[in-house]
Amino acid sequence: MLCPYCLNSETKVIDKRDNESLTKRRRECLKCSKRFNTLEAVERPEFRVIKKDGRRENFDYEKLKRGVLKACEKRPISSEKIDKMLARTEERLRKRGKEVKSTLIGDIVASELKKIDKVAYIRFASVYREFRELDDFKKEITFLVNR
Repeated sequence: MLCPYCLNSETKVIDKRDNESLTKRRRECLKCSKRFNTLEAVERPEFRVIKKDGRRENFDYEKLKRGVLKACEKRPISSEKIDKMLARTEERLRKRGKEVKSTLIGDIVASELKKIDKVAYIRFASVYREFRELDDFKKEITFLVNR
């Protein structure tokens, strides 16, 4: 690890904290004695998403997160709960292999959101299942209420 101040390669770790998928280290340079932080994350192997039209693209965690955050906007859902849901979703997807269908991603996210917040679920489902009419919303809400 290079010191960002003097570029010396000899540092020592003063403190280490693990936070789910990240490790944060507080380091001190042995030459200039300045301190700095580093973050370490596990590099995840890539997998591909098979879109509805047959195209394939790399899985984009940030794209998934944006969609979920949009569905959860202005709802009483903590960011910690959303992050845990996204981590569970990604883990389930990775267990499916090197390629997963986009419909599977939508189904998993919808089922996770249904457990957390029904309104967020309806918002997500309306985009994912391409609701066109008010009746589409009514059917989904009726289905939710009667379960």
